[in-house]
Amino acid sequence: MAAQPPPGDTNFHAADFAWSQAPGKNTLAGSLVHTGPVRYSCAGQTVVLTPETPWARRRMQVLYQSDQRAALPADDVRSRQNQAPPGDSNPYVKRVGCDAADRFSFTGLPDGAWYVVTLAKPVAGQTGPSLALMRRVVTRGGKVTAFEF
Repeated sequence: MAAQPPPGDTNFHAADFAWSQAPGKNTLAGSLVHTGPVRYSCAGQTVVLTPETPWARRRMQVLYQSDQRAALPADDVRSRQNQAPPGDSNPYVKRVGCDAADRFSFTGLPDGAWYVVTLAKPVAGQTGPSLALMRRVVTRGGKVTAFEF
């Protein structure tokens, strides 16, 4: 398994993301099954996969008030942007689309921990705020890791 940086310094360091750029044999297969009085969908939305680093962990804690899992009004998450540690992880994140069945997958991933983030909107005929969804997932052993939001 590629070495991941230890906890500690939460400043942005491009080198902390190096492990995530290695080719791998893991797949993350996700789906949205958000339950509650309002039915949500991620169809047509971009799903972002960010490698876990000390900086990314701290950023998730600030934005989502958790470094494990969250489903919060998107406006609330956006309102905390200026409090999150600065840095540009765009060169290291992966993006895929969420399909009409609320499913998505990332392939060729190395072993490691990742943050999956997407936007979910109420389906037609439903009302409610758009939700920012975040979940920490771990890949290892060249396997498919299935998870749900």
